Amino acid sequence: MSNQKRRESVEGYLFAAPLLVGLVFFSVIPMIASLVISFCRYDIFTPPKFIGAANYTDLFHDPLFWQSLKVTAIYSVVGVPLGLTLGLAVAILMNQKLRGIAVFRTIYYLPAVVSGVAVSLLWVWIFDPSYGLGNVVLRGLGLPPSQWLSAPSTSLLSLIIMSLWGVGGGMVIYLAGLQSVPQHLHEAASLDGANVWQRFRHVTLPMLSPVIFYNLIMGIIGSFQVFTQAFVMTNGGPVNSTLFYVLYLFRQAFNYYRMGYASAMAWVLFAIILLLTLLVFRSSAMWVYYEGERKGNG
Repeated sequence: MSNQKRRESVEGYLFAAPLLVGLVFFSVIPMIASLVISFCRYDIFTPPKFIGAANYTDLFHDPLFWQSLKVTAIYSVVGVPLGLTLGLAVAILMNQKLRGIAVFRTIYYLPAVVSGVAVSLLWVWIFDPSYGLGNVVLRGLGLPPSQWLSAPSTSLLSLIIMSLWGVGGGMVIYLAGLQSVPQHLHEAASLDGANVWQRFRHVTLPMLSPVIFYNLIMGIIGSFQVFTQAFVMTNGGPVNSTLFYVLYLFRQAFNYYRMGYASAMAWVLFAIILLLTLLVFRSSAMWVYYEGERKGNG
């Protein structure tokens, strides 16, 4: 290696050093420590005591663990497809060539960058059963008012509705994908007699499939890490109907000081997210299209 290349390599490592040091000390080492603690009984105040896999076996006999997993799974199964669909619909609307469209894009995107606590407090007011905007809208439509967050039957649905507030983040990514679809493909499809729906189904969607794939992965990961909304708005109630997995993990760690049990929950969550991500990656070969890729040619 020449002196110049050696100097460039050293400079590159020096520039990357702060990130690498931060990654090691604030991610890698804490993860290893969490894995070790998950096999211990540890309450912060006394030294960890090794208990083997007892924390993991206790999980499967804990009814609240299963309740938190159920709540999170329902939220993910319902909320993620709704968010993907609405984000794409808004992106299609925002992709029109109209005067002032940039203002509307900004308006739709802004909720995605507002603080989670501020948004949660706003939606607590919207869902107030006495004077909230939600029931004002229902009464205006001639529908009976709802208890929203106060009733076990509607509390989780209320949080799913609230999650749609942040579709602007996915909308921006969809919008970038829509604007990268080659116009000549639409023109060729039109010449072949394809209508608007056929062009969307056979041209736009295949070209957008990598973007949909990305948003799906991020949506699944995000849905299994919901905490702020449940903590601020319902604290897991009523009757544990919004006891999300991460909220229950937080309680075990910082309310009951069962750090070993909470670490075991964290690693189970990691395994669940990893498994779901791998399943989506494996399925991507059947529905994700990459431009320039030729199927069956290796």
